[in-house]
Amino acid sequence: MIELIVGEKGKGKTKMLMAKANNDIKVTGGNIVYLDINNKHMYELSNRVRLINIPEYNIHSAEMFLGFIYGIASQNYDLDRLFLDNFMSISCIETVEEADALIKELSIISEKFEIDFIIGISKRKEDLTPYLQDFVTIAL
Repeated sequence: MIELIVGEKGKGKTKMLMAKANNDIKVTGGNIVYLDINNKHMYELSNRVRLINIPEYNIHSAEMFLGFIYGIASQNYDLDRLFLDNFMSISCIETVEEADALIKELSIISEKFEIDFIIGISKRKEDLTPYLQDFVTIAL
């Protein structure tokens, strides 16, 4: 499953993502991983949620990011949910068209490995492609 939380910068997407991760870890039987652009929110997440600071891994392209996601999936057989905060920054993309293509790839990973992706994008729902708009669950 792909779930998008969208809205302009500063609207509260990160707080919603963290609250969802903290709530989900209480009910899931698997692991939750949270990818972000820094460790700023480390102490706001449950210690049972694994926070990964993407810049530490020297990812410079969408292809490298996708390979990184496959690596996470391959190392965590019981991975239930992957939270992707600041999606366009951590995945090294700039346009909604690139986001569309990358999320199509993530959808394949989601189905193949039964991983839910909860993604924060700093764009208004109206600015997304029709394909992406179908995945929006919260628009701020």
